[in-house]
Amino acid sequence: MHLALLALLAFAQNFWETKPVRQWSDEQLLDMLTESPWAQTTTLREGSPLPVYLATAKPVRDAEGEWMRRYTAKLQQKKIPLGSDNSKLEYEAFLKENEGKVVVLGIRNPDLKALAQAEESKSMEEESFLKVGRKKIKMTGHFPPGESDPVLRLVFPRPPETVKEITFELYLPGVTGPYRAVTFRLKDLVFEGKTEM
Repeated sequence: MHLALLALLAFAQNFWETKPVRQWSDEQLLDMLTESPWAQTTTLREGSPLPVYLATAKPVRDAEGEWMRRYTAKLQQKKIPLGSDNSKLEYEAFLKENEGKVVVLGIRNPDLKALAQAEESKSMEEESFLKVGRKKIKMTGHFPPGESDPVLRLVFPRPPETVKEITFELYLPGVTGPYRAVTFRLKDLVFEGKTEM
């Protein structure tokens, strides 16, 4: 009876709580970046999926790192040259310098043509907010997608952990009806006993 209960409890735990990231399947890595407490998928024009996630949360950073490690290994096996830009290195240096001070929202598959348009990029910068209670906090910067990091990353000041939820009100270039809202409840963002966002 006790063994059955323990087995049931182990089965009920999430994969990110029971296994190190290197043991996650490709499907589990993708789930962390699309449908986990730290990620949601909205739609781009014509119904294409648009994953949005808290890129500064530790389980997401771990998943991105492992995804990139596997992707790089596959390219090297096929003797395909890797991207030569420094976008990923610049982003990692920024995170290290601003650890605990910012929250970064990652957006996979952004519309690159729309992002390249100055007017669209400016609208994104001026009309994207982090909403904490009734307060709206402007985005402080962004990292455009690059060859070595195909993710648009929007940077906001880190909100206090005393709030119940955070909502990102976004203007996303190239998206039909470009306004999107993404809400995360802090009680769901616990990883290894800490709130991760």
